[in-house]
Formats: sequence, C-alpha cells, structure tokens
Amino acid sequence: MAAGLRLGPLLRYVDGSAGGAADTPAGATATVWVEADRPCTARVRCADGAEGSARTFQIAGHHYAVIPVTGLTPGAATPYEVLLDDHGVWPLPGSPFPPSTIRVPETGDGSALRVAFGSCRWAAKPGNGRLARGGPDALDTLATTLAADPEAERPDVLLLLGDQVYADETSPAVRRRLAARRDPRDPPGSEVADYEEYSWLYDESWGDPEVRWLLSTVPSSMIFDDHDVIDDWNTSASWLAEMRATPWWRERILSGLMSYWVYQHLGNLSPAELAADPLYAEVCAAPDGTEALRRFASEADADPARTRWSNRRDFGRTRLVTIDTRAARVLDEDGRSMLDPDEARWVREQVLDASGSYDHLLVATSLPWLLPPLIHDAEAWSAALCRGGRGRRWAWFGEDLRRRSDLEHWAAFPASFDWLSGLLTEAAGRADAPATVCVLSGDVHHAYVAEPVGDEGTGARVLQLTCSPLHNAIPAVVRLGFRFAWSRAGRRLGRALARHGRVPRRSFGWHRTGGPWFGNQLMTLTLRGRAATLRLDQARAVRGGGGRLERTEERRLA
Repeated sequence: MAAGLRLGPLLRYVDGSAGGAADTPAGATATVWVEADRPCTARVRCADGAEGSARTFQIAGHHYAVIPVTGLTPGAATPYEVLLDDHGVWPLPGSPFPPSTIRVPETGDGSALRVAFGSCRWAAKPGNGRLARGGPDALDTLATTLAADPEAERPDVLLLLGDQVYADETSPAVRRRLAARRDPRDPPGSEVADYEEYSWLYDESWGDPEVRWLLSTVPSSMIFDDHDVIDDWNTSASWLAEMRATPWWRERILSGLMSYWVYQHLGNLSPAELAADPLYAEVCAAPDGTEALRRFASEADADPARTRWSNRRDFGRTRLVTIDTRAARVLDEDGRSMLDPDEARWVREQVLDASGSYDHLLVATSLPWLLPPLIHDAEAWSAALCRGGRGRRWAWFGEDLRRRSDLEHWAAFPASFDWLSGLLTEAAGRADAPATVCVLSGDVHHAYVAEPVGDEGTGARVLQLTCSPLHNAIPAVVRLGFRFAWSRAGRRLGRALARHGRVPRRSFGWHRTGGPWFGNQLMTLTLRGRAATLRLDQARAVRGGGGRLERTEERRLA
C-alpha cells in the first residue's frame, strides 16, 4: 500500500541566502514539513525545477520528514507538489484551493517584507463548546482571502507567537477521543497526557482545510507559550515543585517538549542548521528516534540551560530575534529571571551583532514587554510580596495572586524587565541604529500599540506591538478589565499597589498609542527600506457562515 499524507505540508523556513552553508547548491532554500502514515521518502518537486527529498524519521509510532528544498529563485513564486515514495499526495485531489507555492521574498533595495503575527489559536470551530460566541478564525479568514484573490498581499512570513495548541483546554471532539482511550476521571482528566494525545491537537489545529492550505503556502515561524504545555507554565518555583509532585506531570512535560520539537521547532531551523543539529541527526539515523528525543526532553526539563529554543532570522535588512520566555526561566525567588544567564547573553549578542546591517529590529516574545500600567504594577507588586518584602503572610498572598491572576509576564521578573528595556534602548540609541525597534507579542487577548515616553531622542522608534487572539473567546468582563487597566484610574491604582510593595519607581513610562482592540485578529508589518507600516485586520462574521478580514487600523511607524 502506498504511503499517505497524514498532516501537512507546512512551508516553514524560506530564505534567499541559500541557508548560509558553503556546500549548499546555488539558489534560495526552503524547508517543508510533513507527517506520513508510514516510513517513506518524502519529496518536494517544484514547477521551476527546484526540489528536495528526505527520509521520514519515527517518533512514538508517527512518521515525519523535514524536506530541504534547494535551487529556488529569489523574488519568484513556484507551485510545488509533495510525493511520498514517488506517489503524489499534495495537492489533494479535487482541492478547492489554488496550488501551494513557495515564494522567496526579494531582499534588495526597494523590496517590501511583510511580517504577519498573532497568537492564541484555539482550533475548534465557532459553535463548538465555549467558542459559540468566539467568531471566525483569523487564520481561516486570511486563508480564504488569499485563496480568493491571487493578487492579494500575502505575508512573507507568519509568526505564531504561542498557544498554537491548548494542551489544558481541549475541544469536545478531542475530549471524546480521550474518553475512548482512558478514564477521564483520572488525572489529567480532559487535558492531554502523552505524545499520542498531543498529536491529536496538531491534527485538529493544522488539519483544518483552510489553515492546512494557508500553512502550505505561507512560511511560518513559531515559539511556544504556556498553553502549549499548561496554563501558567513555569510561573514560580513553588508552582513547579507542586507540578512535579503529581503522578502525571513528568509524562506531560516530556511529551510537550517532544511534540514541540517535532511539530514546531524543527521548522524554525534553516537547512544548514538542521544538517548541523546532532539530535536531529541521531533521530533521523535511528529506526525509532523516540528514546533519543525523550532523553533530550528529560535533560531539557531538568536543566533548561542545556537547550535553546530561541532563534534568529535575518530577512535582508530586517532582523528577527525570537525569545523563549517559558522554558528558559530561572525560578528561584532570590535570582528570579525570565532568561537564564547564557540565554540572556545569546539574545544580547543577536540583537547587537552587526547592528548597522539592519534597518528594522523585530524582537518576538510571546509575553508583552510593555503591559497596561495597572497590570505591570500589579505584577511588580506581586513579585515584591513573594520575595518577602512585606512578610510571610503577604508572601503567601503574593504567590496565590500570581497564580490566580496570571501575573507572570516580564514585569513579574523586574530585573529581566530592566535588562530587556536597557537592551532595546541600547539597540535604538546606537549611531547606526535601525529605523524601528519593535517588540512583537501576543498572550493578553487584545491588541494594542504602546511606546515608551521620552524616547524621542533615540535613533530608532521603539514600539510594543501586541496582537491576540487569532481565535479564542474574550468575555465582556475581560474586555472591561483591560480597558480599566489602561485608564488613568487603573494607572493610579497600580502605583498604589507598587508603593505598598515598596517597588522602586519605574525608570521610564509608556503610553498606549493604539487600541485596545478586541476580537480575533492579525497584525502585519510591511517593511520597505527604512519605512514601516502597521496594519490590523480583524475576522468578521458574514451572513451565511464563514468570515472575512476587515482592516481595522493602518498607520505608518517610520
């Protein structure tokens, strides 16, 4: 029986610089991720002659391949097909969508780079469970827009900034599968327990027909956030100790890291980086790579400094540095930090390396750097209480508040917030500074633009650009809470909390210059030379079902 395509293809890494490897054939490169239903050789064949192949590797009974494609032409778009053991499996027979293409963006003077980003996508369709009022999916509506109009502006890269899957909030369809496999009364109940159940989440999320086509033709880069593992993952040392004491946590965290490596992380790597990765080589060489990957996940969980999920991409004269703000944390209360020392050094090096070689610096972090002022001060207050600044009873209260209210962004790690602020200020203030320094984030289920006060004298414009969710419910009380957190009254309350916690006054302030916007939404940056434009599109329901993208905001940033 011929091999079949279970999931994918996903067009992941696309680059016009031939991957940077001396032995890479001439032309641009790309990688395409697929999951097959049995061992096979996966091949990508493009209409212009570019091609690539890879043998599948096996993890937990599943078969995957990351196919390096070489010989692509910068500035050109070429349709492609996927073959498994030389049998065509993509495009699907009778597909209503246009052919999937690999388009390599031009990086020369005058060419535009479009970077779309968002986070928090619960994959169940509207009307399924708690999303009855959630509205249309922003990725679904982007897919239908691009499919209907071949001339529509399409992103050169789609950044998915966390909560690509919800391991702790499964859909009714997934819960039915869980109940058929094990007793849902046993922990972790309706949450996923192991690698096989994680695979169901990706099936549901990426098997959606519109999203499947979109991810086959728009390159993507991804980083996890908490729900990819569990809500408030790595909030504090006491939280982690409690989780490790449960009988189900070890399998959950190992499966979460293993599935992230397979489904998300590998696609962030260039062909050259894949070829140089010792774990990838070991997994591909083994008849079954499960134990090798499980050992890696166990070591990464025991000592997060042993691995790096953060990554850097240069798109011509735009630099993207994506920061892991979950697994790299230091949770000891006396040395609490968003990043371990090696990770922080690496991020600093990537941001400042050859700074004159880029016109725009994008720092992607799933958690916003600049929050609504009330939330920032509440997080700093809670952190001060947890350190014992007001005694043991207040320390207990601070920890309880931190967990109940999700107070674990950059502001909850005060030293790390100051470090990141200083790094961005240094990057923006250099003599060869870029035109913009943009922090791209999600997580907080609304969209906004915020800017530091008093940075007008720096060489670059510094902005916090936050966009979420792609698809999730946003209760009215949450909307009211965020509006209050941005208000003057909220700001005054935040300062009162900070004073109670004896929190030092912030070294700088910031103000909201756009939003808050609520709904399922996607932001897009268009970068051309030293000019930058920001657009916000929201998914709106249309009569008869489905949705469309509606442009809510467009502004020039530089």
